[in-house]
Amino acid sequence: MSGDYGRVAFIGLGVMGYPMAGHLAKQASAVTVFNRSSARASLWLEDYRESSAACATATSPKAAAKDADLVFVCVGNDDDVAQVVLGEEGALAGLSPGSLLIDHTTASQALAQKLGTACTAQSVGFLDAPVSGGQAGAENGALTVMTGGAKEDYKRAGPYFDCYAKKHALMGEIGAGQLTKMVNQICIAGVLQGLSEGVHFAQQAGLDVDAVIDVISQGAAQSWQMNNRANTMARDEYEFGFAVDWMRKDLGIALGTAKQVGARLPLTALVDQFYADVQNMDGGRWDTSSLLRRLK
Repeated sequence: MSGDYGRVAFIGLGVMGYPMAGHLAKQASAVTVFNRSSARASLWLEDYRESSAACATATSPKAAAKDADLVFVCVGNDDDVAQVVLGEEGALAGLSPGSLLIDHTTASQALAQKLGTACTAQSVGFLDAPVSGGQAGAENGALTVMTGGAKEDYKRAGPYFDCYAKKHALMGEIGAGQLTKMVNQICIAGVLQGLSEGVHFAQQAGLDVDAVIDVISQGAAQSWQMNNRANTMARDEYEFGFAVDWMRKDLGIALGTAKQVGARLPLTALVDQFYADVQNMDGGRWDTSSLLRRLK
């Protein structure tokens, strides 16, 4: 099937980008990767050297983007995206007219719009396309992609999204993908706080938490977080998925945007402060289900 796909570049090989780029290597004709830690890029190349794609590493985002039909970015925050895309050695400096830049980073709407404007000036397409599903979703090719941009660019990107996503959708113009991801994080924050309190109550009441979860997960209380995190929470294990530091970054973006659009997010603001408590417990790298720890 690789003949149906073009040459791609992937910038950012963290816990999400590493397997996403790997899925693309099974389909694209060529995949060139860049990571700020070159050792990580070398490891990726070793892991996927035998893929159907011609795989290579690059010394800069600009070099990675040269000759690429599509460039994917998945880094940490707004500043990281701006550096790897708009910097002197950034991807945009290497992209050719008619190519497409796709940013999978969870970032701000304002940055998405800035990138869109910069890409348009060089006749390059742009999609803001944050993802949900965590490391497991990336590894299993089961992510959800929320996309903002032009229909024709989304249609072009769709087959590539299919390599690592179970669901993707066009949510509106540039920036709409990031706004949708904010909704995603707002909902997750509230669910996790409720789940933490439920598990805490069950423990304090002397119930068998696993048995409780087995029962209530079949009813109206069911959620992805309950199915995938409640039992590990009960065992005080927090080495899974999405880190508290990154969640606070995302909630900060959502809370800032809420002020701009006139939305009221009292629960989100409260849970954000609860995550600050977890950070003060040296839990910044624990996953987001660690809200339970502050109740003990």
